[in-house]
Amino acid sequence: MPAVFLKDRSLLSISGAEAQSFLQNLITTDIISLAPDEARPGALLTPQGKILFDFMIWQDGDGYTIETDAGQRDGLLKRLTMYKLRAAVTLAARAEEGVTVCWGEAAEDVLDGQGVRDSRFAKAGITLTRRAGRHGDGAEALYDALRIGHGIVTSGSDFALQDAFPHDVLMDFNGGLSFRKGCYVGQEVVSRMQHRGTARRRVVTVSAATALPATGTEITAAGKPVGTLGSVEGDHGLAIVRIDRAGAAMAAGTPLLAGETPVSLVLPEWSGLVFPTSADEASA
Repeated sequence: MPAVFLKDRSLLSISGAEAQSFLQNLITTDIISLAPDEARPGALLTPQGKILFDFMIWQDGDGYTIETDAGQRDGLLKRLTMYKLRAAVTLAARAEEGVTVCWGEAAEDVLDGQGVRDSRFAKAGITLTRRAGRHGDGAEALYDALRIGHGIVTSGSDFALQDAFPHDVLMDFNGGLSFRKGCYVGQEVVSRMQHRGTARRRVVTVSAATALPATGTEITAAGKPVGTLGSVEGDHGLAIVRIDRAGAAMAAGTPLLAGETPVSLVLPEWSGLVFPTSADEASA
């Protein structure tokens, strides 16, 4: 069972008497319902409802830890500080660099019973634990293969920040997007998408009989764009596609191509989504 060190992850600490209310009124995640050993995905959105920063968040004593891409950390800290105003909240970058992920039945043994369980993988029936610092030397490709196989995306490889809505990356199904708590930045837009059922771009797993082309390759049907290839490991990958267009193409028997390579697309089983067979929206 692998324990993989993800060197390009960084951590922020959010503490203080008003830490919970500060975050609850700002980010997409309902942190009030967070279990003590649970890590959930989350995002800070633009006012237009697109993902400005994405991360994992979990309880840490009386405060919270946010894990994000190392390239996002300073920008996220600056943006959170801008929203802080006079709130009784302390924001700080943590000294640890990188995060270890471990999965399988013996995950807790490998990490000495420490760490938090990733709710995204739990949705797919996988027990995966995250812990700050280096606690393993498994190849990072093992982790990439696991998340690709279960339709779990990462910003940078699978989508560009400020270009995707939370629905595009399945945050409405993986615990990262709340429709029951009060207002937060961008909430009005994503709530409208939810209630009107207008989300058409969705994460799919991609497979081919041969090696897939590079990340960023366009996926087409009859010469028309359907989506863009994201993370790739050999003949499997991820993509965010227009599932109305993909579903119509599959129903008509029209080949789907990533560049010149024929591909098959599958929606993650844990999402409950299906491909529509016309231009109608997908439904769970």
